[in-house]
Amino acid sequence: MLNKIFLQGRLVADPELRHTQSGVAVASFRIAVDRNYKDRETGERKADFINVVAWRQTGEFVSRFFTKGRMAIVEGELQTRDYTDRDGNRRYATEVVADNVYFGDSRRDGDAPQGGYASQGGNYAPQGGGYAPQGRSNSGYGSGGQQPPAPGGYSAAPAVDQFADLTDDDGELPF
Repeated sequence: MLNKIFLQGRLVADPELRHTQSGVAVASFRIAVDRNYKDRETGERKADFINVVAWRQTGEFVSRFFTKGRMAIVEGELQTRDYTDRDGNRRYATEVVADNVYFGDSRRDGDAPQGGYASQGGNYAPQGGGYAPQGRSNSGYGSGGQQPPAPGGYSAAPAVDQFADLTDDDGELPF
């Protein structure tokens, strides 16, 4: 069976971080995902508002670095659960349980310190002034070897050998 979902959308509100009775962190947030077509009558794109839940370090990461309006890329699984509300009615909830959450937009001034940030499986290790996944080995990075340079943007994965460092960075890149 396969249950994998990828979404890109903007946070509708700041994430809400809670902790279970056993102290496990869980962040809840909602993203607006544009549909691929426009409404015939209004000519505007509609959006779907999707609930997302991120557990443990991924939840802490989201609550710390994401805010309302920020673009997020969510990788996870679709989950449906049922519960009984206070009035005794049976209710159903469908949400995405996030495995990984990435920045979907560029860094805005004042959002985060210089360096790259990534959430992959909830494992983080300092890398060039930011955070990057632990436990992955790519040309010695992340396994106690040499650390890759942090160019100042956000990165979802360690640098790969085929890319060269920028030597003349005047801050006026076209993207």
